[in-house]
Amino acid sequence: MQHNLFLYNTLTRRKELFKPINPGHVGMYVCGPTVYGDAHLGHARPAITFDLVFRYLRHLGYKVRYVRNITDVGHLEHDADEGEDKIAKKARLEQLEPMEVAQYYTNRFNKAMEQLNVLPPSIEPHATGHIIEQEALVRQIMDNGYAYESNGSVYFDVVKYNEDHRYGILSGRNLEDVHDASRELDGVGEKRHQVDFALWKKAQPEHIMRWPSPWSEGFPGWHCECTAMGRKYLGQKFDIHGGGMDLVFPHHECEIAQAVASQGEPMVNYWMHNNMITIAGKKMGKSYNNFITLDQFFTGSHPLLEQPYSPMTIRFFILQAQYRSTVDFSNEALQASKKGFDRLMDAMAQLSRIEPTTGGALTEAYAEEVAAKCYEAMDDDFNSPIVISHLFDCARTINQLADKSQTITPQGLEALTQTLHTFVFDILGLKSEAEGGNAEREQAYAKAIDLLLDLRAQAKAAKDWATSDKIRNELAALGFEVKDTKEGATWKLNK
Repeated sequence: MQHNLFLYNTLTRRKELFKPINPGHVGMYVCGPTVYGDAHLGHARPAITFDLVFRYLRHLGYKVRYVRNITDVGHLEHDADEGEDKIAKKARLEQLEPMEVAQYYTNRFNKAMEQLNVLPPSIEPHATGHIIEQEALVRQIMDNGYAYESNGSVYFDVVKYNEDHRYGILSGRNLEDVHDASRELDGVGEKRHQVDFALWKKAQPEHIMRWPSPWSEGFPGWHCECTAMGRKYLGQKFDIHGGGMDLVFPHHECEIAQAVASQGEPMVNYWMHNNMITIAGKKMGKSYNNFITLDQFFTGSHPLLEQPYSPMTIRFFILQAQYRSTVDFSNEALQASKKGFDRLMDAMAQLSRIEPTTGGALTEAYAEEVAAKCYEAMDDDFNSPIVISHLFDCARTINQLADKSQTITPQGLEALTQTLHTFVFDILGLKSEAEGGNAEREQAYAKAIDLLLDLRAQAKAAKDWATSDKIRNELAALGFEVKDTKEGATWKLNK
Protein backbone atom coordinates (compact mmCIF):
# COMPACT_ATOMS: atom_id res chain seq x y z
CA MET A 1 0.00 0.00 0.00
CA GLN A 2 1.41 3.37 -1.03
CA HIS A 3 1.59 5.93 1.77
CA ASN A 4 1.89 9.69 1.47
CA LEU A 5 2.71 10.64 5.04
CA PHE A 6 2.17 14.32 5.84
CA LEU A 7 3.50 15.86 9.04
CA TYR A 8 3.29 19.39 10.42
CA ASN A 9 6.65 21.14 10.25
CA THR A 10 6.96 23.84 12.92
CA LEU A 11 9.68 25.47 10.83
CA THR A 12 7.43 26.10 7.81
CA ARG A 13 4.13 26.20 9.75
CA ARG A 14 2.41 23.79 7.38
CA LYS A 15 1.90 20.11 6.75
CA GLU A 16 4.50 18.69 4.41
CA LEU A 17 4.91 15.41 2.59
CA PHE A 18 7.53 13.41 4.46
CA LYS A 19 10.55 12.60 2.30
CA PRO A 20 13.51 11.09 4.18
CA ILE A 21 17.01 12.19 3.28
CA ASN A 22 18.07 8.59 2.69
CA PRO A 23 15.30 6.43 1.16
CA GLY A 24 14.16 3.71 3.55
CA HIS A 25 15.95 5.26 6.54
CA VAL A 26 14.84 7.86 9.10
CA GLY A 27 16.97 9.74 11.62
CA MET A 28 14.91 11.12 14.53
CA TYR A 29 16.11 13.04 17.59
CA VAL A 30 13.77 13.85 20.48
CA CYS A 31 14.62 15.90 23.56
CA GLY A 32 14.45 13.70 26.63
CA PRO A 33 14.11 14.50 30.34
CA THR A 34 16.31 16.49 32.68
CA VAL A 35 16.69 13.84 35.37
CA TYR A 36 16.36 15.59 38.72
CA GLY A 37 12.86 14.43 39.68
CA ASP A 38 10.17 11.89 38.87
CA ALA A 39 8.51 11.98 35.46
CA HIS A 40 5.08 13.61 35.38
CA LEU A 41 2.21 13.73 32.88
CA GLY A 42 3.98 16.50 30.95
CA HIS A 43 6.88 14.10 30.31
CA ALA A 44 4.50 11.34 29.25
CA ARG A 45 3.06 13.36 26.39
CA PRO A 46 6.21 13.79 24.24
CA ALA A 47 7.31 10.25 25.10
CA ILE A 48 4.00 8.77 23.89
CA THR A 49 3.72 11.19 20.94
CA PHE A 50 7.10 10.28 19.49
CA ASP A 51 6.64 6.62 20.40
CA LEU A 52 3.60 6.76 18.09
CA VAL A 53 5.75 8.38 15.38
CA PHE A 54 8.51 5.79 15.91
CA ARG A 55 6.06 2.88 15.78
CA TYR A 56 4.30 4.12 12.65
CA LEU A 57 7.48 4.87 10.72
CA ARG A 58 8.77 1.39 11.51
CA HIS A 59 5.40 -0.10 10.52
CA LEU A 60 5.71 1.65 7.15
CA GLY A 61 8.98 -0.20 6.65
CA TYR A 62 11.50 2.51 7.50
CA LYS A 63 14.65 1.64 9.36
CA VAL A 64 14.54 4.26 12.13
CA ARG A 65 17.41 5.42 14.30
CA TYR A 66 15.66 7.11 17.20
CA VAL A 67 17.86 9.14 19.57
CA ARG A 68 16.40 10.47 22.83
CA ASN A 69 18.85 12.16 25.17
CA ILE A 70 19.20 12.30 28.94
CA THR A 71 20.08 15.78 30.24
CA ASP A 72 22.26 15.28 33.30
CA VAL A 73 24.24 18.55 33.30
CA GLY A 74 23.97 22.16 32.17
CA HIS A 75 20.21 22.72 32.54
CA LEU A 76 20.11 25.72 34.85
CA GLU A 77 17.11 26.56 37.01
CA HIS A 78 15.62 29.19 34.71
CA ASP A 79 16.34 27.52 31.35
CA ALA A 80 18.78 30.31 30.54
CA ASP A 81 22.17 31.34 31.94
CA GLU A 82 21.25 31.96 35.55
CA GLY A 83 20.67 29.94 38.68
CA GLU A 84 22.02 26.61 39.80
CA ASP A 85 22.27 23.42 37.75
CA LYS A 86 19.03 21.53 38.46
CA ILE A 87 20.77 18.22 39.11
CA ALA A 88 23.60 19.76 41.15
CA LYS A 89 21.01 21.57 43.29
CA LYS A 90 19.10 18.34 43.93
CA ALA A 91 22.39 16.61 44.82
CA ARG A 92 23.31 19.38 47.25
CA LEU A 93 19.90 19.30 48.95
CA GLU A 94 19.92 15.52 49.30
CA GLN A 95 23.67 15.26 50.04
CA LEU A 96 24.29 12.92 47.14
CA GLU A 97 26.68 12.78 44.22
CA PRO A 98 25.10 14.46 41.14
CA MET A 99 25.46 11.23 39.16
CA GLU A 100 23.58 9.38 41.92
CA VAL A 101 20.68 11.76 41.41
CA ALA A 102 20.86 11.46 37.61
CA GLN A 103 21.07 7.66 37.64
CA TYR A 104 18.24 7.27 40.17
CA TYR A 105 15.80 9.42 38.22
CA THR A 106 16.92 7.99 34.86
CA ASN A 107 16.07 4.52 36.15
CA ARG A 108 12.68 5.71 37.39
CA PHE A 109 11.95 7.51 34.12
CA ASN A 110 12.72 4.39 32.10
CA LYS A 111 10.55 2.27 34.41
CA ALA A 112 7.64 4.68 33.92
CA MET A 113 8.16 4.58 30.14
CA GLU A 114 8.08 0.78 30.21
CA GLN A 115 4.79 0.89 32.14
CA LEU A 116 3.38 3.24 29.48
CA ASN A 117 4.54 0.75 26.82
CA VAL A 118 6.87 3.36 25.30
CA LEU A 119 9.51 1.61 23.24
CA PRO A 120 13.11 2.40 24.21
CA PRO A 121 14.97 4.61 21.71
CA SER A 122 17.71 3.22 19.50
CA ILE A 123 20.27 5.33 21.40
CA GLU A 124 19.90 7.15 24.73
CA PRO A 125 22.99 9.38 25.07
CA HIS A 126 23.79 11.34 28.23
CA ALA A 127 25.04 14.92 28.13
CA THR A 128 27.83 14.14 30.61
CA GLY A 129 29.09 11.39 28.30
CA HIS A 130 29.57 13.85 25.44
CA ILE A 131 31.51 16.76 26.92
CA ILE A 132 34.27 16.33 24.31
CA GLU A 133 31.75 16.62 21.44
CA GLN A 134 30.20 19.71 23.03
CA GLU A 135 33.58 21.38 23.46
CA ALA A 136 34.34 20.63 19.79
CA LEU A 137 31.04 22.26 18.81
CA VAL A 138 31.90 25.38 20.82
CA ARG A 139 35.35 25.60 19.16
CA GLN A 140 33.77 25.35 15.68
CA ILE A 141 31.34 28.15 16.45
CA MET A 142 34.16 30.33 17.82
CA ASP A 143 36.37 29.59 14.81
CA ASN A 144 33.54 30.72 12.51
CA GLY A 145 33.23 34.01 14.37
CA TYR A 146 29.86 33.48 16.08
CA ALA A 147 30.99 33.09 19.69
CA TYR A 148 33.36 34.82 22.09
CA GLU A 149 35.06 34.10 25.39
CA SER A 150 34.37 36.29 28.41
CA ASN A 151 35.92 35.62 31.84
CA GLY A 152 36.24 31.90 31.15
CA SER A 153 32.71 31.49 29.77
CA VAL A 154 31.82 31.31 26.07
CA TYR A 155 28.71 33.01 24.67
CA PHE A 156 26.98 32.72 21.32
CA ASP A 157 26.93 36.10 19.57
CA VAL A 158 23.26 36.27 18.56
CA VAL A 159 23.53 39.77 17.04
CA LYS A 160 26.48 38.80 14.81
CA TYR A 161 24.71 35.59 13.76
CA ASN A 162 21.52 37.50 12.95
CA GLU A 163 23.45 39.78 10.58
CA ASP A 164 24.43 36.80 8.42
CA HIS A 165 21.50 34.44 8.98
CA ARG A 166 18.26 34.74 10.90
CA TYR A 167 17.81 34.12 14.60
CA GLY A 168 14.13 33.37 15.30
CA ILE A 169 13.33 31.34 12.19
CA LEU A 170 11.64 28.55 14.19
CA SER A 171 9.75 30.57 16.79
CA GLY A 172 8.87 33.45 14.46
CA ARG A 173 10.45 35.99 16.80
CA ASN A 174 12.66 38.78 15.56
CA LEU A 175 15.72 39.95 17.46
CA GLU A 176 13.92 42.98 18.92
CA ASP A 177 11.25 40.71 20.41
CA VAL A 178 13.89 38.45 21.91
CA HIS A 179 15.77 41.39 23.35
CA ASP A 180 12.63 42.89 24.87
CA ALA A 181 11.65 39.56 26.40
CA SER A 182 15.09 38.95 27.92
CA ARG A 183 15.47 39.49 31.64
CA GLU A 184 18.49 40.86 33.45
CA LEU A 185 20.41 37.63 33.96
CA ASP A 186 23.22 36.47 36.17
CA GLY A 187 26.45 37.17 34.34
CA VAL A 188 24.85 39.58 31.84
CA GLY A 189 27.87 41.82 32.39
CA GLU A 190 30.01 39.18 30.69
CA LYS A 191 27.89 39.29 27.56
CA ARG A 192 28.19 41.65 24.62
CA HIS A 193 24.43 41.57 24.20
CA GLN A 194 21.68 40.64 26.58
CA VAL A 195 20.25 38.12 24.06
CA ASP A 196 23.49 36.08 23.82
CA PHE A 197 23.34 32.59 25.33
CA ALA A 198 25.98 30.46 27.00
CA LEU A 199 27.84 27.75 25.13
CA TRP A 200 30.23 27.11 28.03
CA LYS A 201 29.95 28.34 31.60
CA LYS A 202 32.88 28.81 33.94
CA ALA A 203 32.10 26.94 37.14
CA GLN A 204 31.91 28.92 40.34
CA PRO A 205 33.93 27.51 43.28
CA GLU A 206 30.83 25.90 44.80
CA HIS A 207 29.71 24.27 41.53
CA ILE A 208 30.07 20.49 41.81
CA MET A 209 29.86 19.46 38.15
CA ARG A 210 32.87 20.71 36.13
CA TRP A 211 35.18 19.62 33.34
CA PRO A 212 38.44 21.03 31.94
CA SER A 213 38.24 23.02 28.71
CA PRO A 214 40.42 25.50 26.76
CA TRP A 215 38.47 28.33 28.41
CA SER A 216 38.00 27.26 32.03
CA GLU A 217 36.92 24.48 34.31
CA GLY A 218 33.22 24.51 33.74
CA PHE A 219 30.28 22.87 32.02
CA PRO A 220 28.47 23.14 28.67
CA GLY A 221 25.42 25.29 28.11
CA TRP A 222 22.13 23.41 28.04
CA HIS A 223 21.54 23.95 24.29
CA CYS A 224 24.85 22.39 23.20
CA GLU A 225 24.14 18.77 24.04
CA CYS A 226 21.36 18.16 21.50
CA THR A 227 23.26 19.75 18.63
CA ALA A 228 26.44 17.83 19.46
CA MET A 229 24.77 14.46 20.09
CA GLY A 230 22.31 14.77 17.21
CA ARG A 231 25.21 15.33 14.84
CA LYS A 232 27.28 12.51 16.35
CA TYR A 233 24.60 9.85 15.98
CA LEU A 234 22.50 11.09 13.05
CA GLY A 235 24.96 13.08 10.96
CA GLN A 236 25.14 16.72 9.88
CA LYS A 237 21.69 16.44 8.32
CA PHE A 238 18.84 14.35 9.64
CA ASP A 239 15.09 14.04 9.17
CA ILE A 240 13.08 14.77 12.33
CA HIS A 241 13.72 16.66 15.55
CA GLY A 242 10.96 16.52 18.15
CA GLY A 243 10.04 17.76 21.59
CA GLY A 244 7.47 19.70 23.56
CA MET A 245 6.19 23.03 22.28
CA ASP A 246 7.80 24.75 25.26
CA LEU A 247 11.21 23.91 23.74
CA VAL A 248 10.64 25.87 20.51
CA PHE A 249 12.16 28.91 22.22
CA PRO A 250 14.84 29.19 23.36
CA HIS A 251 16.13 25.61 23.20
CA HIS A 252 15.38 24.58 19.63
CA GLU A 253 15.92 28.08 18.27
CA CYS A 254 19.40 27.98 19.79
CA GLU A 255 20.00 24.51 18.36
CA ILE A 256 19.32 25.78 14.85
CA ALA A 257 21.66 28.73 15.36
CA GLN A 258 24.42 26.47 16.72
CA ALA A 259 24.11 24.07 13.77
CA VAL A 260 24.22 26.83 11.14
CA ALA A 261 27.03 28.67 12.95
CA SER A 262 29.16 25.51 13.19
CA GLN A 263 28.54 23.76 9.86
CA GLY A 264 27.05 26.47 7.63
CA GLU A 265 23.62 24.88 7.17
CA PRO A 266 20.70 23.60 9.29
CA MET A 267 20.76 20.03 10.59
CA VAL A 268 17.04 19.22 10.63
CA ASN A 269 14.45 18.95 7.84
CA TYR A 270 11.28 18.54 9.93
CA TRP A 271 10.67 20.04 13.38
CA MET A 272 7.80 18.43 15.28
CA HIS A 273 6.35 19.68 18.58
CA ASN A 274 3.65 18.26 20.79
CA ASN A 275 1.42 20.66 22.72
CA MET A 276 1.14 20.93 26.48
CA ILE A 277 -0.78 19.19 29.23
CA THR A 278 -2.64 21.79 31.29
CA ILE A 279 -4.46 21.93 34.61
CA ALA A 280 -7.28 24.47 34.60
CA GLY A 281 -5.67 26.04 31.53
CA LYS A 282 -2.20 26.39 33.08
CA LYS A 283 0.78 24.36 31.86
CA MET A 284 1.60 21.38 34.03
CA GLY A 285 5.23 21.42 35.11
CA LYS A 286 7.72 21.47 37.95
CA SER A 287 8.30 25.20 37.57
CA TYR A 288 4.58 25.81 38.23
CA ASN A 289 4.50 23.39 41.17
CA ASN A 290 1.26 21.89 39.83
CA PHE A 291 2.54 18.62 38.40
CA ILE A 292 1.38 15.11 39.20
CA THR A 293 4.00 12.39 38.80
CA LEU A 294 3.25 9.28 36.79
CA ASP A 295 3.77 7.15 39.89
CA GLN A 296 1.12 9.23 41.67
CA PHE A 297 -1.28 8.61 38.77
CA PHE A 298 -0.64 4.88 38.96
CA THR A 299 -1.18 4.76 42.75
CA GLY A 300 -3.77 7.54 43.12
CA SER A 301 -1.61 9.21 45.79
CA HIS A 302 -2.22 12.88 44.96
CA PRO A 303 -4.90 15.24 46.36
CA LEU A 304 -6.13 16.12 42.85
CA LEU A 305 -6.76 12.47 41.96
CA GLU A 306 -10.06 10.80 42.79
CA GLN A 307 -8.68 7.33 42.04
CA PRO A 308 -5.61 5.56 40.62
CA TYR A 309 -5.29 5.51 36.82
CA SER A 310 -3.49 2.69 35.04
CA PRO A 311 -0.61 3.30 32.62
CA MET A 312 -2.79 2.30 29.65
CA THR A 313 -5.51 4.74 30.74
CA ILE A 314 -2.86 7.49 30.72
CA ARG A 315 -1.60 6.41 27.31
CA PHE A 316 -5.12 6.25 25.89
CA PHE A 317 -5.91 9.68 27.41
CA ILE A 318 -2.94 11.21 25.58
CA LEU A 319 -3.64 9.44 22.28
CA GLN A 320 -7.26 10.62 22.30
CA ALA A 321 -6.02 14.11 21.43
CA GLN A 322 -4.08 15.03 18.30
CA TYR A 323 -0.51 15.67 19.44
CA ARG A 324 -0.54 19.37 18.44
CA SER A 325 -3.65 20.16 20.51
CA THR A 326 -3.71 21.08 24.20
CA VAL A 327 -4.90 18.44 26.65
CA ASP A 328 -6.50 19.65 29.88
CA PHE A 329 -6.27 17.31 32.85
CA SER A 330 -9.36 16.42 34.87
CA ASN A 331 -10.57 13.34 36.71
CA GLU A 332 -13.65 13.32 34.49
CA ALA A 333 -11.50 13.21 31.34
CA LEU A 334 -9.37 10.37 32.70
CA GLN A 335 -12.44 8.41 33.81
CA ALA A 336 -13.90 8.80 30.32
CA SER A 337 -10.58 7.58 28.89
CA LYS A 338 -10.68 4.54 31.15
CA LYS A 339 -14.17 3.67 29.90
CA GLY A 340 -13.08 4.16 26.30
CA PHE A 341 -9.97 2.02 26.76
CA ASP A 342 -11.96 -0.74 28.49
CA ARG A 343 -14.50 -0.67 25.68
CA LEU A 344 -11.78 -1.11 23.08
CA MET A 345 -10.05 -3.91 25.01
CA ASP A 346 -13.40 -5.67 25.49
CA ALA A 347 -13.93 -5.59 21.71
CA MET A 348 -10.45 -7.02 21.17
CA ALA A 349 -11.22 -9.83 23.62
CA GLN A 350 -14.52 -10.52 21.86
CA LEU A 351 -12.70 -11.15 18.57
CA SER A 352 -11.48 -14.57 19.67
CA ARG A 353 -15.05 -15.62 20.58
CA ILE A 354 -16.68 -14.72 17.25
CA GLU A 355 -17.84 -17.70 15.18
CA PRO A 356 -17.46 -16.94 11.44
CA THR A 357 -19.84 -18.31 8.84
CA THR A 358 -19.08 -19.21 5.23
CA GLY A 359 -21.84 -16.99 3.88
CA GLY A 360 -21.22 -14.12 6.30
CA ALA A 361 -22.38 -10.63 5.35
CA LEU A 362 -18.99 -9.07 6.16
CA THR A 363 -15.92 -10.07 4.17
CA GLU A 364 -12.27 -9.07 3.85
CA ALA A 365 -13.50 -5.88 2.18
CA TYR A 366 -14.77 -4.65 5.56
CA ALA A 367 -11.35 -5.10 7.17
CA GLU A 368 -9.72 -3.35 4.21
CA GLU A 369 -12.11 -0.42 4.62
CA VAL A 370 -11.27 -0.11 8.33
CA ALA A 371 -7.53 -0.27 7.54
CA ALA A 372 -7.81 2.35 4.79
CA LYS A 373 -9.57 4.80 7.11
CA CYS A 374 -7.01 4.28 9.89
CA TYR A 375 -4.07 4.68 7.51
CA GLU A 376 -5.60 7.84 6.11
CA ALA A 377 -5.76 9.31 9.63
CA MET A 378 -2.21 8.26 10.51
CA ASP A 379 -0.87 9.67 7.25
CA ASP A 380 -2.50 12.99 8.15
CA ASP A 381 0.04 14.09 10.78
CA PHE A 382 -0.38 11.02 13.02
CA ASN A 383 -4.04 11.78 13.81
CA SER A 384 -4.54 9.20 16.57
CA PRO A 385 -7.99 10.45 17.77
CA ILE A 386 -9.43 9.83 14.31
CA VAL A 387 -7.90 6.34 14.33
CA ILE A 388 -9.51 5.70 17.71
CA SER A 389 -12.90 6.89 16.44
CA HIS A 390 -12.68 4.37 13.57
CA LEU A 391 -11.72 1.65 16.05
CA PHE A 392 -14.75 2.52 18.19
CA ASP A 393 -16.97 2.16 15.12
CA CYS A 394 -15.39 -1.22 14.56
CA ALA A 395 -15.98 -2.17 18.22
CA ARG A 396 -19.72 -1.73 17.67
CA THR A 397 -19.55 -4.14 14.74
CA ILE A 398 -17.57 -6.63 16.85
CA ASN A 399 -20.28 -6.55 19.54
CA GLN A 400 -22.89 -7.28 16.85
CA LEU A 401 -20.78 -10.19 15.61
CA ALA A 402 -20.38 -11.48 19.17
CA ASP A 403 -24.12 -11.43 19.88
CA LYS A 404 -24.70 -12.90 16.40
CA SER A 405 -26.84 -10.07 15.06
CA GLN A 406 -24.16 -9.67 12.34
CA THR A 407 -22.10 -12.28 10.47
CA ILE A 408 -18.61 -12.45 8.97
CA THR A 409 -16.72 -14.90 6.77
CA PRO A 410 -13.66 -16.79 8.12
CA GLN A 411 -11.37 -14.81 5.80
CA GLY A 412 -13.06 -11.57 6.85
CA LEU A 413 -12.58 -12.37 10.55
CA GLU A 414 -8.91 -13.21 10.02
CA ALA A 415 -8.33 -9.95 8.11
CA LEU A 416 -10.25 -7.90 10.69
CA THR A 417 -8.30 -9.46 13.56
CA GLN A 418 -5.00 -8.68 11.82
CA THR A 419 -6.04 -5.08 11.08
CA LEU A 420 -7.14 -4.39 14.65
CA HIS A 421 -4.04 -5.97 16.19
CA THR A 422 -1.90 -3.83 13.90
CA PHE A 423 -3.53 -0.52 14.85
CA VAL A 424 -4.46 -1.15 18.50
CA PHE A 425 -1.33 -2.96 19.67
CA ASP A 426 1.47 -2.30 17.16
CA ILE A 427 0.83 1.33 16.16
CA LEU A 428 -1.11 2.90 19.05
CA GLY A 429 0.96 0.81 21.46
CA LEU A 430 -1.97 -0.15 23.67
CA LYS A 431 -2.05 -3.46 25.51
CA SER A 432 -4.52 -5.36 27.63
CA GLU A 433 -4.00 -4.88 31.35
CA ALA A 434 -6.04 -7.95 32.29
CA GLU A 435 -3.78 -10.49 33.98
CA GLY A 436 -0.79 -8.36 33.01
CA GLY A 437 -1.73 -8.68 29.35
CA ASN A 438 -1.09 -12.47 29.32
CA ALA A 439 -2.92 -13.69 26.21
CA GLU A 440 -2.82 -17.37 27.22
CA ARG A 441 -4.37 -16.60 30.61
CA GLU A 442 -7.10 -14.52 28.97
CA GLN A 443 -7.88 -17.29 26.52
CA ALA A 444 -8.11 -19.85 29.32
CA TYR A 445 -10.34 -17.54 31.34
CA ALA A 446 -12.64 -16.99 28.33
CA LYS A 447 -12.93 -20.75 27.83
CA ALA A 448 -13.89 -21.17 31.50
CA ILE A 449 -16.78 -18.70 31.05
CA ASP A 450 -17.84 -20.51 27.87
CA LEU A 451 -17.82 -23.77 29.82
CA LEU A 452 -20.12 -22.28 32.46
CA LEU A 453 -22.52 -21.11 29.76
CA ASP A 454 -22.49 -24.59 28.20
CA LEU A 455 -23.49 -26.01 31.62
CA ARG A 456 -26.21 -23.36 31.85
CA ALA A 457 -27.48 -24.34 28.39
CA GLN A 458 -27.63 -27.98 29.51
CA ALA A 459 -29.53 -26.94 32.66
CA LYS A 460 -32.03 -24.96 30.55
CA ALA A 461 -32.48 -27.94 28.20
CA ALA A 462 -33.25 -30.10 31.24
CA LYS A 463 -35.62 -27.37 32.51
CA ASP A 464 -33.43 -26.94 35.58
CA TRP A 465 -34.29 -23.26 35.84
CA ALA A 466 -32.80 -22.88 39.33
CA THR A 467 -29.32 -23.89 38.13
CA SER A 468 -29.66 -21.83 34.95
CA ASP A 469 -30.64 -18.71 36.90
CA LYS A 470 -27.96 -19.29 39.53
CA ILE A 471 -25.18 -19.41 36.90
CA ARG A 472 -26.51 -16.28 35.20
CA ASN A 473 -26.96 -14.34 38.48
CA GLU A 474 -23.56 -15.32 39.85
CA LEU A 475 -21.87 -14.25 36.62
CA ALA A 476 -23.79 -10.95 36.68
CA ALA A 477 -22.61 -10.32 40.25
CA LEU A 478 -19.03 -10.73 39.02
CA GLY A 479 -19.64 -8.20 36.23
CA PHE A 480 -20.42 -10.54 33.33
CA GLU A 481 -23.36 -9.56 31.13
CA VAL A 482 -24.99 -12.67 29.65
CA LYS A 483 -27.28 -12.24 26.65
CA ASP A 484 -29.46 -15.04 25.25
CA THR A 485 -29.82 -15.16 21.44
CA LYS A 486 -31.36 -17.60 18.98
CA GLU A 487 -27.92 -19.06 18.33
CA GLY A 488 -27.05 -19.37 22.04
CA ALA A 489 -25.76 -17.23 24.90
CA THR A 490 -23.09 -14.53 24.53
CA TRP A 491 -21.22 -12.71 27.28
CA LYS A 492 -19.00 -9.76 27.98
CA LEU A 493 -17.29 -8.33 31.04
CA ASN A 494 -18.61 -4.93 32.11
CA LYS A 495 -15.76 -4.04 34.48
